[in-house]
Amino acid sequence: MTGHQVVIAGGGPTGLTLAGELALAGVDVAVVERRASQDLPGARAGGLHSRTIEVFDQRGIAERFLAEGQVAQVAGFAHNRLDISDFPTRHPYGLGLWQKHIERILGGWVAELPVTVYRGREVAGIAQDDAGVDVELSDGGTLRADYVAGCDGGRSLIRKAAGIEFPGWDPTTSSLIAEVEMAQEPDWGIHRDAFGIHSFGRLEYEIRDGEVVYKDEGPVGVMVTEERVGAAAEPTLKDLSEALIAVCGTDFGVHSPLWISRFTDTTRQAAAYRNRRVLLAGDAAHVHAPDGGQGLNIGVQDAVNLGWKLAQVVNGISPEGLLDTYHSERHPVAARVLRNTMAQTALRRSDDRIQAVGEVISELLSMDEPRRRFAAMQSGLDIHYDVGEGHPLLGRRMPDLDLITKGNQLRVFTLLHDARPLLLNFGGPGSFDHTQLPERVRLIDARHEGPWELPVLGEVTAPGAVLVRPDGYVAWVGDRAKHGLADALGSWFGQPAPF
Repeated sequence: MTGHQVVIAGGGPTGLTLAGELALAGVDVAVVERRASQDLPGARAGGLHSRTIEVFDQRGIAERFLAEGQVAQVAGFAHNRLDISDFPTRHPYGLGLWQKHIERILGGWVAELPVTVYRGREVAGIAQDDAGVDVELSDGGTLRADYVAGCDGGRSLIRKAAGIEFPGWDPTTSSLIAEVEMAQEPDWGIHRDAFGIHSFGRLEYEIRDGEVVYKDEGPVGVMVTEERVGAAAEPTLKDLSEALIAVCGTDFGVHSPLWISRFTDTTRQAAAYRNRRVLLAGDAAHVHAPDGGQGLNIGVQDAVNLGWKLAQVVNGISPEGLLDTYHSERHPVAARVLRNTMAQTALRRSDDRIQAVGEVISELLSMDEPRRRFAAMQSGLDIHYDVGEGHPLLGRRMPDLDLITKGNQLRVFTLLHDARPLLLNFGGPGSFDHTQLPERVRLIDARHEGPWELPVLGEVTAPGAVLVRPDGYVAWVGDRAKHGLADALGSWFGQPAPF
């Protein structure tokens, strides 16, 4: 039986990100993925929000995505585009990039790290005990792990095997999406009618001055709302043809499908993100309608929150109780996404009263303050973890400041590339003794010339010192008096310092 410290079920964006995070912390991690290669048929998720780009920037790989995607304002709520170009971030935008490319780029990053990948196999069952988890594979093989992470999608076998409930709401609407050839050209773009929302567009396109410009040839991407909630079975070309005829009066001579899929507004969330040695992330922990394009993004951010915590527990740095903070921090984030996607699904309906509500929402979001609040929520820039009261920075993302240290200039995110915690001292060299800090905590004496600004909150008081977690969130704010620093170090990094 082959052993690993962590086995991840599922090699999608969430699983790959988690594997990378664990590998950076020196964990022996393996990914089990049913696909024989990284190739992914279909479109699925269509891009990255600002905070996810920041997360990749924290690991030094953001440019890989930016080089292939289309920068655009992608945050939105109920068909209202929310401009974040005035937000205090190096990435005041989103990125149009299909999931197949996101996965390929992440796969390339993970291939550079010491990660074992078992392809062409699935996890067929798990059995956990006090010392670890036995993992049964579909080819008859077995693995042994200290912990197992279920990143295996909405139908997660890991979640079911761990006995974790998945409460929520059944679908009220469904849509077909496909890549096909068409004998007749449809009316490009997004359309609304009594059935719902439909769209047609060439797969190859450019974004010019904020507008989508399609190529003149190539396969057509289709999305069509079905007259009734579709069956659970895999959809067929006949299903797509019938749905198009019901909506458009013609199927445009649809033929030669590359793939066809169905999505619904099913909305569910795992009651717990952890059952002893089994943890859930991404769609295994939460599913919802695709409105707002948040699913892939919060899955990646689940992985970044979980990765360093699980690594510290596996490496004996922190007690198992640290893993409980994964649920307490990430569950509310997904619950809010479930709420706002349900609201957006409701606003898609064609009822006159619902349309009136939508018009009121549009009026509100045209005002600056509501626009800022909703845009920060959709882009993930307003996440606030409960790490205690005090300075506004506590529990929020650390701004990517330009720092001056030892006469050199560098960015905060550059210091997070190796996923180590940082103690940034702005109170003058020598205010802190690095020999009193836990081994993995890096002490940097630095200066920042300029304001400290957060999305929505605006400018905040410049602190004397900041303790930054590997996921980029602030765990402690103080000064050379060091009040509370020992407790913060003990809580998050397993070893209080003798301050």
